[in-house]
This record gives sequence, structure tokens and C-alpha cells, in this order.
Amino acid sequence: MSLSASMQEVGHDHVFLGAEHDSNERRTWAVIVLCLAMMAAEIVGGALFGSIALVADGLHMSTHAGALLLTALAYRYARRYARDRRFTFGTGKFGDLAGYTSAIVLAMIAVLIAYEALNRLLAPIPIDYAEAILIASVGLAVNIASAWLLSGGHHHHHGHEHPHGHGAHHHDDETRRIETGAGPLVLSIFEDGVPPRFRLRPQGGALPGAPGATIETLRPDGARQVFALVQRDGFLESADAIPEPHAFTVHVRLHGEDHVVGFAEHAHDAGQHDNNLRSALAHVVADAAVSVLVIIGLLLGRIFGWAWMDPVAGLVGAAVIVSWSWTLIRDTSRILMDMIPDRGMADAIRATMETGGDRVTDLHLWRLGPGHIGAILSVSTPEPHEPGFYRRRLAGFPSLSHVTIEVQPRPRAA
Repeated sequence: MSLSASMQEVGHDHVFLGAEHDSNERRTWAVIVLCLAMMAAEIVGGALFGSIALVADGLHMSTHAGALLLTALAYRYARRYARDRRFTFGTGKFGDLAGYTSAIVLAMIAVLIAYEALNRLLAPIPIDYAEAILIASVGLAVNIASAWLLSGGHHHHHGHEHPHGHGAHHHDDETRRIETGAGPLVLSIFEDGVPPRFRLRPQGGALPGAPGATIETLRPDGARQVFALVQRDGFLESADAIPEPHAFTVHVRLHGEDHVVGFAEHAHDAGQHDNNLRSALAHVVADAAVSVLVIIGLLLGRIFGWAWMDPVAGLVGAAVIVSWSWTLIRDTSRILMDMIPDRGMADAIRATMETGGDRVTDLHLWRLGPGHIGAILSVSTPEPHEPGFYRRRLAGFPSLSHVTIEVQPRPRAA
């Protein structure tokens, strides 16, 4: 017999968009407007002044506007259909699909640049250095402005991002609520200017005496450590400091009760990156890098007469773009194929769930969208509990946005 226990409340939605979805969409549209304005100015200016190079750069700018349009439409489509029940796990992956497509387009652009550079290397043509340097400089300025618009205000709020120095922790996901027979308590890891220690305080009211209270940590590698709790002014505190990393299952024993909660440190980029914005940024940053290389090549060609430096700079730029596009293709394809986003997190979930004789017999983790991870677990247990029991165990994993647990009762060993 098995019992399926959903970790969500009845009537929950499947909106797994990134925390900055709307602001990222607005930035992308702003950059599109900038690119289109630059494109129009270059094409019109080239036609009026007879500069084919200016016209060519304007047409080149249109390719960036097209790639950015793909990014913007992915944002809009994901938002528009976020609550459409045809999408079983929401539309959070539209950004990854757009990022994957955009990365392929970026690689194709790199191939075209390399092809043209090789042709120029084998069959050099006269270069108007003054005009070419001016156009490349203007293009560089536009790309810098675009990169600034796309990254402006884009902070990476990873749940546990910090340097491991004293006082560096952010405590939003280092606090756990524990329901006890004496009332709710709050367990936290405190280290503002001091070595990290557990603190246990009441959520309102006074803390009743708890002689012999202890906290035991169980790490993914099986290591255990017991912390004695001492009475402070209104709270209990562990006598010993907590070693890094803070990824473990915690057993709180007081008043004859045993409560289990989890703390986890995740890989800083696991499930967090907005690959849609990342692909747009890759386009403008790659073009800016190529512009820098082209300007250097043109300057060397103008000063020393090294005409071959211009196509060589193009080849180097193409190699840089291919490298960036490959990284983006690799990362987005892993997400689209539902690869486990964080193996450390999977190990921590197993360690958290496998207590009191419980065993995780099956575990699936996948990314639902930026900052959202889905999980399906199968737990074999000699003592089944209600869904809230397992929800409390997994409270230490704030990025888990959709969790379903199958509970399989089994007889206790004789």
C-alpha cells in the first residue's frame, strides 16, 4: 500500500517565473528600442553619406534586435500563459528554451564572422580605417549601454549566498519554525560578528526551562555532532560553534520531544539563473568584445600597416562567441532535459528525509523556472505520517516550489 502526499496546499498554482521576470522584460524591450534606433540612424546615415560600412553595421545591429526580440517575447509568453493548465509545471522554462535557441543563433553568427574573417585574410580588401574605427566605437558604446540596461538592478539573490566569514550570513533561510507542545519555537543559526551558533527562542511569550535540551546535526556524509544548549537571556544557545558548511539535518530534543528540520547550502547558481536574460546579455557583451578586438586590430593596421590584424581580430572574436554560446547551450539543454540542478541539494534532501527509519527509495529533482525546483520523492517508512510532517522536514529548502511525496508503509524489522 502506498500513500501519496502532496506538499502544496489545495488549489495551489504553478507559476514558477523568476523573481525579476517583469523588470527583466522591461529592460529587454528598452534595449530593443535602443538597437532599433541605432540601426535606423546607421542605415539612414549610410544612405545619405554614401557609406556602405555604416549601412552594413546598421543591418548587423538588426540581428541583435531580432535576438533580443526572441528574449522579450519569451518573457511575455511565459507571463501570459503562466496560469494556463495546459502547461503541467507552468511556463518557467520558456526562458531556458529561448536561451537555448538564442545561443544557437549566437553560434551561427560566430561562424559567419569566422567565414568572413577567413575570406578577408586570404583576399584582403582596402580598409577605410578612420570610418571603420568610428563605426566600431559607436557600436561598442551602444553595446555597453545595452549591457548596462540589461544588468542594471539585476542582483543575484541566491538563498544562501555569502562568503564564509563571520557576520556574513543572510538569515532569511537560516531560520526554522518548530511546533512543540509548549508552543512554537524559532531555531536559527546566529553569527553576526561571532562564530556561528544555534539559537532557540520562543515565537512570542517566554521560553520555558528546558534542562538537558540538545541539538544533533546529521550531515549528508553521515557525520553526527551533538550540541548542548545553554540558557541565555530569553533564548537557548549552543555551547559550541557550528562548523561549515551549514548543510545538515537537525534533531532538536527538548521537553521529551524530538523535532527534525533541515538546513541546506545550495550551489550558488543551481536553479537561479535567468537564462533568457543571460542569452540577451551574451549577445550584447559578445558584440562588445568583438568591437574591442576590431578596434585594436584597426588601430594596429592603421599605425603599422598590418591589414591582416583586422581579420585576425575577427577570428579571435568568433572563438570567444563560440565559447560563450557553447556554455549557454550546455546549461540550458541540461535544464530542458530535466537534469538534476544540484547534486549537493539532492544528497541533503536524502539526509534530511532518511531519519527515524525512513528511507528515500526514489528521488527526482528538476528546475521549474529561475529560483524554482520541483521534486518527487518516494519514502519507505515503518511509521507513516501526515503530509505536514514531511513538509516541516523539507522547510530548509526554500527553492523547492513543487514537491510530491509518495509514502510507502513497511513493517518494522523484527
